Amino acid sequence: MSETILVTGGAGFIGGCFVRQVCQRPGPRVVNLDKLTYAGNLDSLAEVSADRLKFVRGDICDFDLVAALLAEHQPRAVIHFAAESHVDRSIDSPLAFVQTNVLGTATLLEAVRRYWVALPSSEVKTFRFHHVSTDEVFGSLGDTGAFTETTPYAPRSPYSASKAGSDHLVRAYHETYRLPTLITNCSNNYGPYQFPEKLIPLVTLNALEGRELPVYGDGKNVRDWLFVEDHVDAILTVLERGRLGETYNIGGDSERTNIEIVRCICDLVDELHPSKDGRSAHELIRFVKDRPGHDHRYAIDFSKIEAELGWRPKTSFSDGMRQTVKWYLTHREWVGRVQSGDYRRERLGLSAAVVD
Repeated sequence: MSETILVTGGAGFIGGCFVRQVCQRPGPRVVNLDKLTYAGNLDSLAEVSADRLKFVRGDICDFDLVAALLAEHQPRAVIHFAAESHVDRSIDSPLAFVQTNVLGTATLLEAVRRYWVALPSSEVKTFRFHHVSTDEVFGSLGDTGAFTETTPYAPRSPYSASKAGSDHLVRAYHETYRLPTLITNCSNNYGPYQFPEKLIPLVTLNALEGRELPVYGDGKNVRDWLFVEDHVDAILTVLERGRLGETYNIGGDSERTNIEIVRCICDLVDELHPSKDGRSAHELIRFVKDRPGHDHRYAIDFSKIEAELGWRPKTSFSDGMRQTVKWYLTHREWVGRVQSGDYRRERLGLSAAVVD
């Protein structure tokens, strides 16, 4: 078995951060399988040395391709990031989410299982399949409490339902075939290189350009925010020391309402890039019709990973937000290149099929 890991979705936001971190330190070579849909972009990996990274454009639903990559590169681990990941897009196009997140994960698992059982016994024991998931599979919380690893699943959008399905498949492959799996469920990520349909980059870029800042409903929906570099550090910690078959929740210890996030961005934009006419970015805030099935609150209890593996987030929310807004200020060319031809920061999730 080579010192190679196979990463799916490594040109996306979290996967790209993972690839950059792994390749910045001594360690394995990375084979990155990515379909390069709207949110995947190789510009995010431009700084990675070619001798540490091999890119393969392809689909995790392609069993023959996945099997061929496993046979050729003999990875000691598979890290599975590839997913359709935006709730609003899932409202407009739910079948695409089922195709990639459920059927794609099933295809990947079966190819990996067949590869794993054929390994020599010593390598069978050291192989790992790490599935990266979300806290949205748990549904919605009230004003108190937090999701733990034993919280019942209660997904409320096509996106979260498809991720719940993929989680169940991974767990089933461990229980049925003893495939050495690990699952991590994270809270909302933010940071550099995030595709600009997500809340923080969308609001940041709109504020920089003097465009309206849409806030769903009353803006009081709560999320726990996790800096992407901290998330990747947690994934690497679980990959190295996590107990097989276990799930670990990864949180940022940074609960904020959506309107607090937007106002924080406005403050930073006013400070770092004040408008020429002296207007505050706060004046651009507009409350819009709420998203269908919008979960009220997510919060992660990450005491398990902290107690077992010694991980906790290192980046404070204020530091992470300042780093993020500064990055978008100085990387406008990246933003222009990463945006697909059919997305220009318009609102998604307003499918005609959604009925009040």
